[in-house]
Amino acid sequence: MLSFLAGCQKQEAAAERPPVMVKVAKVELSEYAPRTSLTGVIAARTLNNLAFRVGGRVAERLVEVGQHVEAGEVLARIDPQEQESDLRSAQADLDAAQAQLTQATAAFDRQKTLLAQGFTTRRDYDQAEQGLKVAQGSVQAAQSALANARENLGYTELRATAPGVITARAVEAGQVVQAAQSAFTIAEDGDRDAVFNVQETLVVRTPPDPPVTIALVSDPEVKAAGRVREVSPAVDPASGSIRVKVAIADTPAAMPLGAAVVGTVSARPARAVILPWQALTSSQGRPAVWLVDPASRAVSMQPVDVLAYESGTVVVGKGLEPGQSVVTAGGQLLSPGETVEIAEATP
Repeated sequence: MLSFLAGCQKQEAAAERPPVMVKVAKVELSEYAPRTSLTGVIAARTLNNLAFRVGGRVAERLVEVGQHVEAGEVLARIDPQEQESDLRSAQADLDAAQAQLTQATAAFDRQKTLLAQGFTTRRDYDQAEQGLKVAQGSVQAAQSALANARENLGYTELRATAPGVITARAVEAGQVVQAAQSAFTIAEDGDRDAVFNVQETLVVRTPPDPPVTIALVSDPEVKAAGRVREVSPAVDPASGSIRVKVAIADTPAAMPLGAAVVGTVSARPARAVILPWQALTSSQGRPAVWLVDPASRAVSMQPVDVLAYESGTVVVGKGLEPGQSVVTAGGQLLSPGETVEIAEATP
């Protein structure tokens, strides 16, 4: 009897419990295109490694890292003693070859005259002609060697091939260098790139050739438009990121090499539902929301797929249909099947 009375009292208490007051929102689909901002640096579009074409001891180094140079400006010099000696030797060889050519020409002319008068043999004439051709070939070879010696002497001066900024140097005065050994690196003037290390998932979600807005970190008012010029085909194993280069046409002067910038790009738009973060709850470890039946006002839990968590909102990709009512406040007090009372929306 006592247990029967206790059960009746519980049922009466449950029946007398007032419905929970909640706030709801109608499900509406909207275009969701998240904006992603990453920090990168300004880099040169073209890096040119310069090296001496001849080896020797560096006599002078005339520029420093960070210095701007013009095309044709001398960057360093090699001691030209060896090349000057080669030039003198090549000039002496040419003088000797020209003297031999003079003698061979005179001998050929004499044999030609004697042959016409019948005072020499065809054999002697042919030998003189052959000697003339050999002497002419020797002169040509000596002239070529002299030209090469002059070029090598000119190669003792390393000059900038284009205007730009010295970003690296690998030689010092007194150092012995080999031919083709890198001496300087020049970042050529012109349009620049903004270089970013981007997570692989962001690269996949981003549409091809998206517009990118570049802003200077130190002065966000300095902005420029860019386009993706190069995406590395390999993922960096250390960071798990992909290097992306964004070309900046007409790079502002306020964006020098090495300046920190922020690049902003929008991902592919998708149809999604944007709800206040208070609407989100959990069902068996999965994200879920409370749905209100419009007729009975009973609530039920609906699992959802979350696309993104934004500041103050959550973006739901799947699990909801337009027109459904989602509890946005008061959900922490609910249980499945419970009847609720909907609060009036404040204007």
